[in-house]
Amino acid sequence: MLRFFLVLLFLFSQSLYIPALPAAQAAAEPLKPSATAFYTAKNPAGKRPMLTWNSVPGAVSYEIELLSRLPENPNGVLPSRYEITPLRTAYAPGYQADLSAILSDRVYWRVRALDYDKNPIGVFSDAQELVLSNTVRQPLKPLITSDLNWQNRPAPLYPVYAWIPISATTRYEVELLRRPPENPNGTEPSVYRIWSKQVTGFDCYDEAPRITPGTYYWRVRGIDAAGNPVGVFSGTASFTVEPNRGAYAATLGDSITHGGGDISHHPADWEYGYQTYLSFPAVNLGKSGDTSAQIADRFSRDVLPYQPKYLLILAGTNSLRGNVPATEVIKDLISLRSQCQAAGIRPIFLTLPPLRPEAMQRVFQAETAPDWQSKFNRVNEFIRHQDYYIDIAPALTGPDGLLPDYYSVDGLHPGIAGKQKIAQLINENWARVTAP
Repeated sequence: MLRFFLVLLFLFSQSLYIPALPAAQAAAEPLKPSATAFYTAKNPAGKRPMLTWNSVPGAVSYEIELLSRLPENPNGVLPSRYEITPLRTAYAPGYQADLSAILSDRVYWRVRALDYDKNPIGVFSDAQELVLSNTVRQPLKPLITSDLNWQNRPAPLYPVYAWIPISATTRYEVELLRRPPENPNGTEPSVYRIWSKQVTGFDCYDEAPRITPGTYYWRVRGIDAAGNPVGVFSGTASFTVEPNRGAYAATLGDSITHGGGDISHHPADWEYGYQTYLSFPAVNLGKSGDTSAQIADRFSRDVLPYQPKYLLILAGTNSLRGNVPATEVIKDLISLRSQCQAAGIRPIFLTLPPLRPEAMQRVFQAETAPDWQSKFNRVNEFIRHQDYYIDIAPALTGPDGLLPDYYSVDGLHPGIAGKQKIAQLINENWARVTAP
């Protein structure tokens, strides 16, 4: 979803779960990407090098600049006078450059992050030398970016597979396997395939809950307009599922729980999940796009195998922003409460953060029910009368009663700061809602 709409329109200490680059640290100095791909005289690139860099918090897209020499304006925000091609745009932290028309065997490249309106966020990265060689034949294949067991965490129940795109590709095919492929670097599907899906863009949301214990393997290949493979399959990534080990806590909900934000970041970007900032471990049972009815309906299938002691529930946003009345959402929350009680699980409800409809319209062309605020208020008042709840809505509400721009670019999905705020409120109230 998040990236799908955009394409159509075209981190934690062991105890505190803090990501490697907290937003607070990033805000203290100019945001600046760092290259993660290096091509030197000892390790030259072919004519289609994969340029990669670290993800910048809050970035919606990136611009890559190719230069004939080192820029005259390092640490700047404006293009260099030595630019040799127009700026290239990427929506993932990587870009495969086609340099077949470049006659020189030595150029430079750098990248800057952009917001939704294409304004620079921070400054250009340090320029990197890019040594090219006509004799190097690099395989044409996507580069996987998802790490579904990051820092040895439980994989999200509904995985999101992500990669850096390759050139001359119309769409991509992801395949999921229960054994490593017998044909690495091949072009044909593996005999061990158990599921596949074709998508545009650079991520793929799995519609099935991956709950059967064991190790899963996945890879992706490009496909052209005629349906033929572009290059070969990517390398193979794996993730492990262990629902039977039990869980201290779990989080259940829609895309706000599943993760992602700032339009081009998906749930596999761990800094965009509020679970990353919790002071305790929690398995992510969120599923993007779910209504409260769908969340209640999948409780037995998706929650019971984990048998969490505590279940954080954030449900109803997708229903209420549509035409579902508040009474129906309250019925779904009552169903979730009853199912939890029958299973010996303590339900802990989170109040619903508000929306910003004009931002949703601008980004997604999504209509919002005119009475959404009154419906949100009614559901939140119901939640505030439950035995166990955490009131996150006020902290995510601006003076105008809407979700502030600094918490969400698209008016629906909180970005990093929003997810940190949600986790902060949960952490501050955790002793209270888990007391015997």
